[in-house]
Order: sequence, then structure tokens, then C-alpha cells
Amino acid sequence: MFRWCAALVAAFVSMSVMAMAADYPAPQDGEWIAKDFRFHSGEVMPELRLHYTTLGAPTGQPVLVLHGSAGSAASMLTPTFAGQLFGPGQPLDASKYYIIIPDGIGHGKSSKPSDAMRSSFPKYDYNDMVDAQYRLVTEGLGIKHLRLVIGNSMGGMHTWIWGVRYPQMMDILVPMASQPSAMAARNWILRRTMLETIRNDPDYNGGNYTSQPRMMKYAITAYRFASAGGTLGYQTLAPTAPQADKMVDDQLALPVTADANDYIYQWEASHDYDPSTGMEKIEATLLAINAADDERNPPETGVTEAAVKRIRNGKIYLIPASNETRGHLTTGDAKFYSRQLQELLQTAPQHAT
Repeated sequence: MFRWCAALVAAFVSMSVMAMAADYPAPQDGEWIAKDFRFHSGEVMPELRLHYTTLGAPTGQPVLVLHGSAGSAASMLTPTFAGQLFGPGQPLDASKYYIIIPDGIGHGKSSKPSDAMRSSFPKYDYNDMVDAQYRLVTEGLGIKHLRLVIGNSMGGMHTWIWGVRYPQMMDILVPMASQPSAMAARNWILRRTMLETIRNDPDYNGGNYTSQPRMMKYAITAYRFASAGGTLGYQTLAPTAPQADKMVDDQLALPVTADANDYIYQWEASHDYDPSTGMEKIEATLLAINAADDERNPPETGVTEAAVKRIRNGKIYLIPASNETRGHLTTGDAKFYSRQLQELLQTAPQHAT
């Protein structure tokens, strides 16, 4: 997902080779098949493939890390995230924790439309994705209780769902770059516009294309600039028209590696997201981490603040906007909240498994 122009790449993304060079144990890949997986639509897949990555030994305290839209476990193994959290002495030191990062349904190496089914693949939503994660953790890995569930962007929304759907499964919840409210307003308006642009490209042909739709890169670029990067961040990176032009040119020059059907499914899965009625069900200690300049989850609406007040042990940490923050992308850089996460892990009660 996060193939940004050069200035933003440095803030949020690295290649897996860089991650492997980091000061934490080498990631291990795994795969598990969920038999007879039932989607919210009633559709059933006899075999749903779930790929995942782990760091550390299974004897460590289990931690579930959840990626964002169109990402994968690999997209969490960056210097700014894994490099600041998983190393010795860091908040999620992989010598103490067993870190599990699944590829969500439709993402990475898990089952997805582009495998073969194309637009006949079951229409999954976020509840389906969380239910698949739950089955992977409990049935596939045999884990009865998690110390922490932490997720970013889509993964943050999944974290809210985990708290409502499986309230006794974890000690701590850290949803980031997300709100526990209906997918609506500018966030959905921009998503819907992006998806309609792709669908209405003649190249798309109802999902039966022979090459990726040419309008994809324009739709994706417009969505990214509109919904992530930060107002102060863009003013810092592109204070002149030529610099802004270069950012656009650099972005449009990047190849689109996503499959159109996969991409549409990934973003449309958010349409019915709304955990707002379940805040009282949350039993875990919760710290919601958002950025003050997050374009998709603006704090001034007050919806997250109102929701967290309904949680028995919930708090918000709002990262102040600055020239260093990048709006919705800010939480991809753990330097902004590693101290708060460390303190939370040290103080939150540990419940019996």
C-alpha cells in the first residue's frame, strides 16, 4: 500500500531486506488453513489460507500486531515501526514477547481474489477479518490469551473490533490511527470515490481485466494525498509549486503493483465498520493512539473521545501535530509513542489465561 514519494517513504516504509538487518530475531513465516470459514454473508470457503509472520519464541508473552489496508505483515517490518519496538530493551522486545503478525484476508499471502476467484471471491468485511485472526490465534497457534493487540489504520479498526468481539482474549488494546465509529464522512467519501474511479475505468471490465486498469494509479494517488501526509508535513516537504509537482510526478511514476480486484475488496471491506455500540463490552486496558493531524480520523469531531469515556479503563494519547508528523501516516513511526507503550505494558494488569 505505502508506495509513497521519496520523502514519505523515509518516514513510513522500508524493504524487507532492511527489516531483516534490524536488531531483532529474524521473522519466521507460517501458514494455516481455516476449514469451512463462514463469512458474514453466509458464504463458506472450504479452505481459507491464512499467512502470518512471527518474531520471538512461542514461550514469550503473545502479542498480535495488525497491519493497515492493502498492507501485510511485511509492511509492519520497517525501521520506524519494528525497528523501534521489537529490539532488545524496546517495548515489544522479541526476546520476551511472541509477536504474531497475520496477513489479513485478501492481503499479502493469505487467500485473496487474485488467487483465482477474482470478483466471485466472498465479499469479506472487517468482522470476517477479525474472526479469521481469532481462529488463527486460537486454533492455528493454540494461544488462549494475548498480552496485547495493537494495530495501525485498518489494523487499528480491527483492534477496536477485537475488544468488542473477544473482550476476554487480551490484557491490552492499542488501536492506532482509527476511530471506534461508523465508516463515514470524508474517510468513506474518499474511499468510495477512489473505488468508483477504478470500477468505471473501461479497462476494469467488471473485474475481468487482462491488464491492470490504467486509472488505478491516478485514483490511488489522489486518495493518498487527500487522506495522509499531514498539513504541516506537506507544507514542509512541498512549500513551492515545483516541489509539489515533483511529489506528484514521483508518485505517478511508481508502478502499481496491486491487483485491482484485491485492492477494491481491501478498501470496500471497511464499508460496514462500526464498533461504536460495543464500547461497554471492552474489558482490556485500552490506549487509543491518534495523531492530531490525522486527516482520516480528525480529533476535533470528538467521536473517539466520547467513545473512550464509555470504556472502563480507556485513555487517548494524541500525538501533537508538527513538522515531523505525517498526518495519518504518523503512527507508522513508533518514536512518537514508544515511551507510552512501554509504560502501558509495565503497568496494565495481566489477567489469568
